[in-house]
Amino acid sequence: MAASPGDGTAALEKALDVLDAVGAAPQGLSHADLAARLALPRTTAYRLLATLVARGMLRRDPLRKVYCLGVRCFELARQAHAMPDLAAAAVMELRTLRDLTGETTYLAALDGRDVVSLERCDGAHSQRSASALGQRKPVYCTSQGKAILSAMDGAARDALVRELVLRPVTPRTLTDRRRLLAELRVTAARGYAIDDEEIVPGVRCVGAPIVDGLGQVRGALSVAGPAWRLTPERLELLGPEVAEAARRVGAQLHGVRPTLGDAEARPVPGPWAFHGAHPRWCVASGRLFWADTLAPALRAVGPGDEGDTVWAEAEGPVHGLLLGRDGSGEAQATGTGCAPSLPPIAWCAHGAFALPRGGPAQRLAPWPALPAQAVCRGAGGDLWLACETPEGGSAVGCLRPGAALEVRWRLPEPVQCLRWRAADGTLWAAVPDTGAILSLQPETGAVRRLVSVPKGSGRVSGLALDAEGGVWTALRDGWSVVRFLPDGSLDRVVALPVPCPTDVELGGADGRRLFITTARQPVPLDVLAKAPLSGRLFEVAV
Repeated sequence: MAASPGDGTAALEKALDVLDAVGAAPQGLSHADLAARLALPRTTAYRLLATLVARGMLRRDPLRKVYCLGVRCFELARQAHAMPDLAAAAVMELRTLRDLTGETTYLAALDGRDVVSLERCDGAHSQRSASALGQRKPVYCTSQGKAILSAMDGAARDALVRELVLRPVTPRTLTDRRRLLAELRVTAARGYAIDDEEIVPGVRCVGAPIVDGLGQVRGALSVAGPAWRLTPERLELLGPEVAEAARRVGAQLHGVRPTLGDAEARPVPGPWAFHGAHPRWCVASGRLFWADTLAPALRAVGPGDEGDTVWAEAEGPVHGLLLGRDGSGEAQATGTGCAPSLPPIAWCAHGAFALPRGGPAQRLAPWPALPAQAVCRGAGGDLWLACETPEGGSAVGCLRPGAALEVRWRLPEPVQCLRWRAADGTLWAAVPDTGAILSLQPETGAVRRLVSVPKGSGRVSGLALDAEGGVWTALRDGWSVVRFLPDGSLDRVVALPVPCPTDVELGGADGRRLFITTARQPVPLDVLAKAPLSGRLFEVAV
C-alpha cells in the first residue's frame, strides 16, 4: 500500500482495522458504516478502501454497495495452511462427501483458539449450511474443532483446553471442561466428532481430523446441515465415512520436518570397494561396519579409526552381516548395538564367521552353512534368512542355533535384503526384480506390499527403518536413495554422485546419519569417468 511521507505505521494500522472490520461482517460494510464504526474521516476511509480493493484484499459489491473480503485474503489464508497445499489435497474428498450426503462439506484448520474455514462445497438442497469462507469459530463447540483437539498430542491439547473460555454460544454448547475432555476421549476412540446444535441452533455437523504422515494434525473435514435432515442416527452412519475421507487427505500430506543440515551425500574418507554392502551401526562402540562382498573384507569407521579402514578379511563372499550376539545366540549388549569386545559376524556361503579385528575369521558351529540371499537379526536369539529356491524365488524363515530353517514364506522373486522392526515385530524385505518392498507379518503369515518402485527409477537395494515408521532404500542404477512413508508415499529423495548405491543404514550419536554403501565393479568405464567416487561409503544428515 502506498503511503505518503509521515504516515509511518498509522496508515498501516488503519488499513488492518478496515480488514478486521470487514472480515467480522459476513454481509459486508458500506463506506459510511465503515467510517462510522472506525471513527475515520470519510475521505480517509475512501482512500484506504480504494487501495485495498486495488490490491485484491477487498472487493466492492456493486449491487449492495458494500465491501467484502477479496480473493487475495483467501489466497493468503490458504497459503498459511498449505504445507503442501491442504486445500488441494482435500478438494476431491470434499466433493465426494458432498455428493454422498447432499449436504455442505467444509475444510477447516486450527488458528489459535479458533477454527478457520478454508474450503466449502455447497450441498444440493436449498436449505443448507452456509458458513462463510474465512469465518472463525470457537474450537470447543464445532465438530471440526473437537476433531482437531481429539487428535492433538495430549499435553498440547490439555494446555489449549485450559486456556479456553467456555462461553455458551447456544443452549446446547458444552461449557463444562470435564465434559468437554470426556467427549474428546470418545471422539479420539471412534475417529469423528459431532456438533449437536452447539454453535448454530438447528444445525448439526460431523467432522474428522486430518493427520499427516508424521502424525501432525493439519485440519479437519466436516459435513453440516439442518438438524432435521442430519439426525443423530444419520450422523453415526456418516461419521466413519468422514473419518475415512480425512484419512485419505492426510495420506497425501507428507508432513513438515525440521531442516537438519543439507542433504548432500558426502564420501567418508577411505578407499573404494568393489561392491560395498550390509552397513550395520554398532551403538555400543559408535562404529559403522560394512562389507566389501567381492574383495571380500569387513570395513569399519568409528572412534580411533583413521577414516574407513579394513577391519578383517572374510572367508568368502559376504551375504550378510550381524551385530549384537555371539555365536551361541547370547546377547552381547542390550539395545540394538553390539558389545565392542565381541566381533561382528559375517554370513558367507560356508557358514557364519566371527571377525575379530585383524583376524583370523572364526567359524561359528551353531549356525549351519546355508546359501543365504539375505540375513538379519530378529527377536531373542533368532535369525531371519532368505534362501534361494529351485524355482528361483526365496524361502524366508526363522533360524535358531542348532536347528533347521523354519520356512514361513515362499516368495516367487529373490529377496535381496531383510530387516527386522522390533517396534511392531515385522520383517521387511527388498525384492529388486519387481521393485517391491514387502512387510512380512510373522504372527499371521501375511505379506503386505508397501510400494513397487518402477524399474526406470532404479532397482531397490537394501533397507533401513527409522523411528518415525519411514523406510529407506537405495535405488541401484538410479543415482539416489529414497524414503517412503508408512502409507507407501514417497517422502524424500537424496541424490548421489554415483549410479550404484547398494544398501543403507541409520546411525550416528543421534540416529540421524544415513550411511550408504555403493558399488564400483558393475559401473561401465565411460560412466565411471563421470562417477569416480563409485565404491565409496557415503554419509548424509537426515
